[in-house]
Amino acid sequence: MTGLDGTWADEAEWTALDEVAGAADEGLGGGEPPQPVVAVVGRPNVGKSTLVNRILGRREAVVQDVPGVTRDRVAYDALWNGRRFTVVDTGGWEPDARGLQAEVAAQAELAMSTADVVLLVVDATVGATTTDEAVARVLRRSNRPVLLIANKVDDERLMADVAALWSLGLGEPYPVSGLHGRGSGDLLDAVLKALPETPREAVGASGGPRRVALVGKPNVGKSSLLNRLTGEQRSVVDEVAGTTVDPVDSLVELDDETWRLVDTAGLRKRVRTASGTEYYASLRTRAAIEAAEVAIVLIDASEPLTEQDLRVISMVVDSGRALVLAYNKWDLVDEDRRYQLNKEIDRELVRVRWAERVNVSARTGRAVAKLAPALRTALESWDRRVPTGQLNAWLNELVAATPPPVRGGKQPKVLFATQAQTRPPTIVLFTTGFLEAGYRRFVERKFRETFGFTGSPVRISVRVRERKPRK
Repeated sequence: MTGLDGTWADEAEWTALDEVAGAADEGLGGGEPPQPVVAVVGRPNVGKSTLVNRILGRREAVVQDVPGVTRDRVAYDALWNGRRFTVVDTGGWEPDARGLQAEVAAQAELAMSTADVVLLVVDATVGATTTDEAVARVLRRSNRPVLLIANKVDDERLMADVAALWSLGLGEPYPVSGLHGRGSGDLLDAVLKALPETPREAVGASGGPRRVALVGKPNVGKSSLLNRLTGEQRSVVDEVAGTTVDPVDSLVELDDETWRLVDTAGLRKRVRTASGTEYYASLRTRAAIEAAEVAIVLIDASEPLTEQDLRVISMVVDSGRALVLAYNKWDLVDEDRRYQLNKEIDRELVRVRWAERVNVSARTGRAVAKLAPALRTALESWDRRVPTGQLNAWLNELVAATPPPVRGGKQPKVLFATQAQTRPPTIVLFTTGFLEAGYRRFVERKFRETFGFTGSPVRISVRVRERKPRK
């Protein structure tokens, strides 16, 4: 095998290449100490998500001028004056809610019960309502700090209305404008003063749990699967498609290992034509995939594969994340549907034959225990690197048996290869000419046949180098 300058590469050169490639193999951060939790609660449309964005100093929570946009409890990392804490945004709390709204209220109650500090947000322009009084009664009975936030106080004219909120019995109200930022600094100072030195629950594994994104089209069962895995009603589930808007983080114990699962909004057909809420939710879903290490793509096994399913899979592959395909609602699949599904997979999913497939039912719990081994396999492949010497010994035999096709009257030569990085594994081929896309796919297929890499995308990159003329 020749080097870039046309001379034979020796072991020292392979070792140097290994060191260069290995420099990209640093791990994704270590374990972090648990952070205290601040829950933001209140009735619908009082500006909770706007206030959360103001606390974070960035637009994270989905905001729209319609009540009930936030439905799950959603956690975000916040930082103020060098102190880190977690902010949990919740859906609007209604004491007598039914159906979907009752589920939303339950999420808010759970957030209140697990938080270290609770922020009750009241719309100062409306004043204390019967719902606000009901929430205040619940919070007065809790044994945790509660800060009363009078939101939408954009100027001094509302200060008299703010004073009236003393009647809720939660102490002095903090006048704030979540939209314009008025009073937010004083509020954050008060939050830090109320936070305990150590959080209520020390959750999380040392070394940092691996991040898993649950993605798929709307109403495919992502939130149901998350609830099944966590053993609690962690995400709101309803027959209405698109119940989840924000990504929802959960620490889940699977097969004696802690994982961080992120339930995401269902991706619709065309992001550009989505409404305001759907548009921002789709952006959050893309960000959740980018922040994850592996994605579980849920597919409704009881229905034919759709364009949306293929788009979601392509999004994960293009982002370079490890992949597990979970065919949900398997309890609804009969023999005829199984036969049709196998044909659809052979026809439509040629690009991701390397992805491990798990047939599950979030409703019955069927085979959900198989997800953890599939995730481990995918992540092991995603983290793996083939030594340069071993890679080139294999490549020598491959090119000798099947050389690249002639292009423009010349046959390109493959000089050598190295795995430039992991996460995802990226193989760089140094050549004397361009390699056709078909030959690159052939190299990837043969590479997988030899080295495996189940569950991880493998990128084949070509760098064309002209040989230096001999002197």
